[in-house]
This record gives sequence, C-alpha cells and structure tokens, in this order.
Amino acid sequence: MKRSFRFIAAALPLLLAACVPAAIHMKGDAGLLNAQQAREQALAHADHWVLEGRLGVSDGKQSGTGSFSWNQDGDHYVFVMRGPTLSGANFRLSGGPDGALLEGLKDGPLQGPDAEALMHKALGWDVPLRDLRAWVLGLRADSGPAELSFGTDRLPAQLQQDGWTVDYPEWDEGRQPPLPKKVFAANPPYKVRLSIESWQFQ
Repeated sequence: MKRSFRFIAAALPLLLAACVPAAIHMKGDAGLLNAQQAREQALAHADHWVLEGRLGVSDGKQSGTGSFSWNQDGDHYVFVMRGPTLSGANFRLSGGPDGALLEGLKDGPLQGPDAEALMHKALGWDVPLRDLRAWVLGLRADSGPAELSFGTDRLPAQLQQDGWTVDYPEWDEGRQPPLPKKVFAANPPYKVRLSIESWQFQ
C-alpha cells in the first residue's frame, strides 16, 4: 500500500507543465498538420480550467487507481487525488513559480522549489514534468521533437515525445476544438492512464 501511494505521488507531477509546440514529424497529409496547428493556436492560452476524472498509474510491479481533480489557474495548480490506494485519504499537490507543496504523506507535508525537485527529494525519482499538461489537451509539449500519428477521425491517435508514447483512444468531438476524453501515456515500465469526465474552462 505504501509503495502504491508513493508511486502515485511520483506520477502526479506529470500533470503540471506549461506547453509550447515543439518540432514535429507527422504521419499524414498536410491538412492534418494544418488542423493540428489550428488546434494548438486555439488552445495556446487555455491555462484556466478544472479537470476531473479517473487516474491509473503503474510501474510494472505496483499499480493504483483513483479519482482526481486538477485546477489550473495560470502558472498555479492544485491536484487532488482520492482513491482506495490511499486508504480514503486525500493526496494534494499544489504550487506555482514560487514552489510546490506535497500534502498527504505519512510523515507530513513537504515543500520544494518546484514539483520536479519536490518529487526527487521525496522519492528519489526523476520524472518528466513538462509534458502531460500539454498532452492532456492533445498538444505537443515543449520538451523536444515530437511525432504525431492521426486516426480516421483526423485527430491525433498517437504522440511520441520525450521517450513517452501517448495514445488517444477517445475524443470529445462535441467541443470546438475537440479535446481528449482518454489519454494513455507509457514509458516502460511506467504507465499513466487518464479518463477525463469533465472539463470546465474559466
């Protein structure tokens, strides 16, 4: 139980980074790239929102699932996870440019200069922190070159970036621009699976 708790703590900072499109290698026609660039431009300043859903994480040996809420307010964020792997307790990660605060650990809260440094201090893990905030919107992050593949719906089906493979099995096409409903990111042995139940843009 304790290891699952700590693994979820290490996975959560994936959710907290800003996004700027990087170089791209695309599998598809020029129209697909133009459509993706239009999506990126439309969502470039989408940094005030509340996201709720389900989160599953695995390191190949341990896994855990739970419900989450993620409030992004410009450069500041609050991420709360609840689930049976936490024995009913709330796990809360919050922060911004001035630092990060991790609450819910057995030994009490931890503070650090940023979420990445905090997770390294708490768990000794180096995890990519500048990707999933972009990926959850269906966008490329600013961490380096990316490769995109598109589905028959002409929306991204798979994104490869920074050593991770991100699959988009379901989109909410009722929104303009469309937004992912499921985001599955893997960099073996690590996996992060997001099932998004609601978006609220402010």
